Amino acid sequence: MKYLILSIFFSTIILVIFRMFKRFNVNTFQAIVFNYLVAFTVGIGFYGDEWRSEHLDQGSWIPFVFIVGALFIGLFLLMGKSSQENGIGITSVTVKMSFAIPVIAAIFLYNESVYLIKILGVIAALIGVFLITFKPKSERADKKSMVSLIFLPILFFGSGLLDTLLNYVERVASGDLSLALFSAIGFGIAGIIGFIALFAAIILGKQQFQLRNMIGGVILGVPNFFSIYFLMMAVRYPHLEDSVTYAINNAGIVVASFLVGILAFKESTTPLKIVGGIVAIVAIVLLSQ
Repeated sequence: MKYLILSIFFSTIILVIFRMFKRFNVNTFQAIVFNYLVAFTVGIGFYGDEWRSEHLDQGSWIPFVFIVGALFIGLFLLMGKSSQENGIGITSVTVKMSFAIPVIAAIFLYNESVYLIKILGVIAALIGVFLITFKPKSERADKKSMVSLIFLPILFFGSGLLDTLLNYVERVASGDLSLALFSAIGFGIAGIIGFIALFAAIILGKQQFQLRNMIGGVILGVPNFFSIYFLMMAVRYPHLEDSVTYAINNAGIVVASFLVGILAFKESTTPLKIVGGIVAIVAIVLLSQ
């Protein structure tokens, strides 16, 4: 249980840091790029001694690590932007409710148990996401708000795909390579992709390097790595199915992020969002049975 608590803590801290970037005028893109260098460094520092040259010949993890690396940086950029535009509560729920996708994938790919409560839980999770992210027509004030809402379904399906791929690599494709080391390599690839894009933007005059952006990336990179690391440790717990572990983890992050959003950042809420939050939490409780 301590690993779940730590994963919830660090995942919530990530969303808070994104919100603080806007307050301190930190360039989110540059901070995310540097964040992956830090996450890679931390991962190699902890798990680098596990690397063996024979890992290159074992399993089929190599193509997946490039896909995961691209998803890491792409989804992180979207999450940072959405946290600023839509709020950390809505962004967190959208990302965390995407666990419905790896749950369904586990049923078909790994023959995990399926029963009525689990089916009802997945359906309720989707309803909860809709209620929390839906805005009545009167609230869709301008084109910018409409563009911001597009981030949410992309984050939902992209995050679900990422979790599904990580689970598949751990179960099938990794060989003897640990998920922790796989994640560290993925962070490194994400960093390379990001630095290429950053250097191109600087050369074209679209970005200007600032020290505070690098500092923001250092601050972000540590909780980013540990959110993955502690979730991985929690998934290893043998007495819970993967879907149950993801459900408990996501429930905690949903509750924590909503509380932080409302109490610390005075984010507005509506009866519809409150109902959606309750439905989402009920869904996770159902899936935990």
